[in-house]
Amino acid sequence: MPGLIGRKIGMTSVFSEGKNVPCTVIECGPCVVTQVKTLEKDGYKAVQLGFGEAKEKNTSKPMMGVFKKAGTTPKAHLAEFKFDEDYNLGDTLTVELFADAEFVDVVGTSKGKGFQGVVKRHGFGGVGQSTHGQDDRLRKPGSIGACSYPAQVFKGMRMGGQMGGDRVTTQNLKVLKVIPEHNLLLIKGSVAGCKGSTLLIKK
Repeated sequence: MPGLIGRKIGMTSVFSEGKNVPCTVIECGPCVVTQVKTLEKDGYKAVQLGFGEAKEKNTSKPMMGVFKKAGTTPKAHLAEFKFDEDYNLGDTLTVELFADAEFVDVVGTSKGKGFQGVVKRHGFGGVGQSTHGQDDRLRKPGSIGACSYPAQVFKGMRMGGQMGGDRVTTQNLKVLKVIPEHNLLLIKGSVAGCKGSTLLIKK
C-alpha cells in the first residue's frame, strides 16, 4: 500500500459544500527513498522512506552508511511502503502522491494518559449507577470475580490500567485538500496523536 510519512500540525476547519467541516492538517513529506527492497535480495518488494532531519551524532554508523548510499542527510523517521511504481535511491516523494486520492488511512500513536481507572478508561458509571458489590465508592469497578465456580477472573475483564500510547489506525478519512507548495494535506476528522507527532498516511 503506497503512502508517506508525515507530521501532525493540528486541527482547523474549512467550508465544504456549505458546511463547516473539522479537519486535520498534516505536513506530508517530502520523503526520501533511503532503501529499495527487492525480491531477489530481501525476499519482498518495498520502498523505505525517510522523513525529518536528524543529527549525524545521533545516527549510528550503519544507518549513516544507508543515508550516504542514498545521497541524503540523516533522517529521523523511517518506514516501508509497497509501491506499484519503481523508485531509485535518493528519489523524493511529496504530498502530490495524494493528489488523486479520495480517501486515506492514517496510522498514529494515541496520547498517553497513564494509569487510569475504569470510569475514565471504560466509561463505567460509578456510584451514580451502582452495580452489585458497590454502594459507597465513587469510581471503583465493583465485583469482578465469581463464586467457587469458575473461581477465577476471566482474561479481558475491564479493569483499571495503562491508557493511551497505542498504535491507532483511522481508516477511510476523506481528503479535503492538497497544498503542494507547502506539503500540506487536509483530511476530514481527527487522527490519533498530539501536535507534532509522526504519522503514516496510506492510500
